[in-house]
Amino acid sequence: MASCLGLYIENNIIKYAKVSKDNEIIKIDSFGIKFYDKLGDAINQVIEETYSYKTPISINTNSANYNYFYIFNLLNKKDMHSYIKTEFESLCYEKEINVDTFETRYVLVNDLDDREKVKAIHISVNKSELAKKADLFSKYKVTSITPLGLDIANLLEINKNEKSENVLIVNIEENTTVTTILGNNIYDVTKIDEGTSEILNRIDEKENSYAKAYEICKNSTIYTTEGKELQYEENVYLDYIMPTLFNIVGQVKKILNDNVNKIDRVYITGTASVINNIDIYFQEYLEDVKCEILRPYFIRAVGSEINVKDYIEVNSAIALALQGLGNGLSGINFKKDSISDKLPGWLNTEIGSGKKSGKSSILSEKIDLKFDFKETLTSLERGLINSATGIIMLILVYGAFSNLMTIQINNKMGEVNLSRSKLQTQIAAINADKTKIDNKIVDYDSLIRSLEEKSNLQSENKRLKFAVPTLLNEIMYVIPVNVQLTSITNSGTRVTIYARSDRYEQLGIFIAKIREDGILTNVVSDTSQKENEIVTVRIEGELP
Repeated sequence: MASCLGLYIENNIIKYAKVSKDNEIIKIDSFGIKFYDKLGDAINQVIEETYSYKTPISINTNSANYNYFYIFNLLNKKDMHSYIKTEFESLCYEKEINVDTFETRYVLVNDLDDREKVKAIHISVNKSELAKKADLFSKYKVTSITPLGLDIANLLEINKNEKSENVLIVNIEENTTVTTILGNNIYDVTKIDEGTSEILNRIDEKENSYAKAYEICKNSTIYTTEGKELQYEENVYLDYIMPTLFNIVGQVKKILNDNVNKIDRVYITGTASVINNIDIYFQEYLEDVKCEILRPYFIRAVGSEINVKDYIEVNSAIALALQGLGNGLSGINFKKDSISDKLPGWLNTEIGSGKKSGKSSILSEKIDLKFDFKETLTSLERGLINSATGIIMLILVYGAFSNLMTIQINNKMGEVNLSRSKLQTQIAAINADKTKIDNKIVDYDSLIRSLEEKSNLQSENKRLKFAVPTLLNEIMYVIPVNVQLTSITNSGTRVTIYARSDRYEQLGIFIAKIREDGILTNVVSDTSQKENEIVTVRIEGELP
């Protein structure tokens, strides 16, 4: 029975799951979550608790970047590889990034928009991260280092003989990845910079415990239009949770709208999936698509005796373990084989030099040559003399030819040096002219900047003159009935609004409307204050 320990590692958290596989039967032997200050000590604890000293280990990459290149499908494999390599090098050059700092892999899928092309999902990982991972696990048997954005699809049961649904997997961990699966194939991975790190870090600052911050998220319930029974006192940390989820669901909605193919279902997983009602919250925004929490297919089929919710917390680790057991895409492993990994294969390789051949070796033949000029030369002796004469003649001809070539090269070098001297004189004249032109350009740039600054100042004064009345007019159309504005002040483009209401959700809707409709940019709000059943909130933002 094969087994693998999946370790999903991010800042302050390790999720682990030891998974075994016997034919098609998959079983989770142990799983859990650890919070750490020293990563090395936490890894040693997990290895010890799961007794995985010699068990293959599968871990995630944290710095995986995804790029997409489109190639004509008539190219052979070697030309495709060269094209993808060239495209990535060009991309790094445009971004002024050193291409040698990355280790790369890629997988090919059919381009659904153009049948004559294939799409390369290109993954690049910083080599420094891989080196750190290798150092951390130097004592253990790491066999797989892969990007979780591709591995997370291992939790779905895909039957290649049947047409599957088009789905999105929204994995909200430290950062968020949205994996698009069309039919039976992974087609796209989109990274969203926001994730649970913003939520947990803010709660940790107040509670001074990352583990407690995680438990607070796990015990939090999101308010919905259906859940009127929720009280504000029970959701004091929603101000930390809701803005991040609102931004994530907004970007997921954009991915759905931009997708030409109809998406049938959205799965939610990761640390954020422990927040109660998160699937209902997504469903309210993504009305036309079924939203649900992602459950590993083999656990869902076992029965009610398993606490599925506990397993869902470590979905990322389970997906990594399944990748280590041979599920999922091949060719995306960033683990380089060490000498110890290659040794078994070398030992099983036949070494031809150790075998005896039926044919005698030319080195074993004994050639006894005797030159006696009194006797008639044998054919072998005549052949050797002719060969020696030919070699001597070849050496003489080669020497003469070399001398001739050396003379011609020296003549050409003299001509090149003369041309170079003339060229350098011309370059010096050009550089002098260029210096004069550059000085004029600096003067003109200074004048242009001065004019632009004056023009921008006048434009900004005109814009601010009408910005506040426009702001009040826009707020009038979005403010909910139960929300009252107590004051609005501005300092330049910075606007501060104080609003109050007897209903917390109405203030949340008002803040979301201001942000979503672009009435203000960079909108932030402080923790709501409640006094005599009235909730007051301060909203700050920049005039657009």
